[in-house]
Amino acid sequence: MLRWHKLFKGTLLSQRFVQGESLDTAELAALQCRILIYRERLSDISWFMRVLNEGIARQANREDECTGRFWEGRFKSQALLDEAALVACLAYVDLNPIRAKAAELPEQSDYTSVKARIASAKKGKQPSTLMRFVGHPRKPMPKGLPFELRSYLELVEWTGRCMREDKLGHIASDATPILERLDISPVNWLSLTTSFTKVFRGAVGKEQALTTYCQHQHRKRRVDLSNSQALFI
Repeated sequence: MLRWHKLFKGTLLSQRFVQGESLDTAELAALQCRILIYRERLSDISWFMRVLNEGIARQANREDECTGRFWEGRFKSQALLDEAALVACLAYVDLNPIRAKAAELPEQSDYTSVKARIASAKKGKQPSTLMRFVGHPRKPMPKGLPFELRSYLELVEWTGRCMREDKLGHIASDATPILERLDISPVNWLSLTTSFTKVFRGAVGKEQALTTYCQHQHRKRRVDLSNSQALFI
């Protein structure tokens, strides 16, 4: 109850309870039902995103002096089952401003992790607020993203160049090491990083990872299997 009241006012009954007032049997029973609802909401990502997005939308509308929807949708949740899916999603998100023509270069892309990583990389560091790149998989493997930071930055730059209108579909002759390591062809990589959320609606990964995931989740149908087979080869 205390956790809920840190975020919301609650009800008159819950406020009385927090203040230490005595409640009768009927009031305690009603409060117990309300507590179950609060506990469920506190662990519900949909409820969290609703509350988070609502506050941001209201503030943005006040600043822009307008009304209406601010967010396209509340959120999208997808399971990333292997390294190929992880790095494709990372690049997809980091290149959003370039695809929208809001920026010309990754280091100019406001509110992206790649801009923060580039700024820190210039100082020979990695940003403390983001998960670190720890290099190629090995044993023992430190906690972090299983890629080299330099390879990822080069990959984002290369992909951004391929998405230019005058070079759409053009593949550089020297594919980056990370593509070779993940066994994703350059043509498929461009598809993944320009249409990630359109190509995949659920869990993302190679066929074997997708099969294992569906078995674990007791799902009979492997959604987007054909796209996994076509793009993660």
